[in-house]
Amino acid sequence: MIDPASQAQLKEAIADCIGTDQGVLDALREEIRPLKSATRRIQPRATTSISLVGTDGGNNQLQFDPFLIQLVRVVDSSNNEYCLEAVSPTTPIGKLDKRQFEPDGTPRTALGEMMAYLGVASLQNLSPVFPRPEKNKPVSPSWVQVYRELVEWAILFKILGKDYGTDTLIICDGLLRSKVFAKDLFQRLLQGMKERIEAQWSKSRRRVYLAGVAKHSKVLSRYRLAMALEGVLQTDYPAYVEVPREVEEEAYVWSEFARGDDRAGEGGEINKFVGGKMFLVKFGSHRRDPVWPVDIFVPQVSEAQIILGSMLADAINGFPVPHYPRCLQKAHENAALVDFDFDILQDFIYEGVRSSLGGDAGTLDAFQLQDADPAQRRYG
Repeated sequence: MIDPASQAQLKEAIADCIGTDQGVLDALREEIRPLKSATRRIQPRATTSISLVGTDGGNNQLQFDPFLIQLVRVVDSSNNEYCLEAVSPTTPIGKLDKRQFEPDGTPRTALGEMMAYLGVASLQNLSPVFPRPEKNKPVSPSWVQVYRELVEWAILFKILGKDYGTDTLIICDGLLRSKVFAKDLFQRLLQGMKERIEAQWSKSRRRVYLAGVAKHSKVLSRYRLAMALEGVLQTDYPAYVEVPREVEEEAYVWSEFARGDDRAGEGGEINKFVGGKMFLVKFGSHRRDPVWPVDIFVPQVSEAQIILGSMLADAINGFPVPHYPRCLQKAHENAALVDFDFDILQDFIYEGVRSSLGGDAGTLDAFQLQDADPAQRRYG
């Protein structure tokens, strides 16, 4: 415990910091004040909503996995599975390349289809994150997470080309931004997504809308208190406000993560990473209901009212998280590897290790009976 004398000293130091930094809060309030008059009411609309979610590393933390195997699994809110594969940080990139294409070079997977569209034959050309073989250097496991993200983008690109029987809103898990693609490949992908959405209208007169919802955002974290003090989105009805690019840029350490085509067109650096325009959205009808960061696909910003109105109908029934898109929550439930699925996966790991040990397999059987975390007994 902190002794009373130290508590008094700490209290005085904190008060001094807050007094010194008061100007920071005043500046934030000034930046956010214009958003109050720009707030708009959301009008509900009836549109089919689907969501696409991939498992993250937290969904499959195995108790025993000496090879750090990661599952790459992508499902939607209707429990359609688009990808299920296993990779580890030591999987050769060349082997992954071969998984994406048939022997004759035609795409075999959604990722292969995206790579073919972008004109790259290797994952190392798709993203600079993938390791190149170097002797006596350990391989960073971070590329597996990048691979998972690329698969999610590829599947989104693929389903934008399927046939839809009604106007449809596709809600992505996270903002429509990425820094994992090499050079201008992400912008070329966004252009391809735009073309596929336009083709839906020209071929079948179906509107396909695209948006991303994040659980957290540096913009919202930075301005949350200022918004409360200025009364932004403190309404008795569902509402939204468009976030100016300059406000986004203030929140990010790397301003290019907030620089869309609209800012690049003003003579700044080319937009390589941003495919969405951020809105702060409150789906509830009470002043203290949660506010979510929502990215709307840049070519569809003018249709924000339609998109957010469609999202509202889905968010009203949000469960277990209230006023959060239900289809996104369903997709998360479908993607998570828990209970029986998790036990089967763990058994597959044991079985694979056992078969590789040969005559030493008996050691693994004894190993399984040992307590993996004896320190847990201190909580008993």
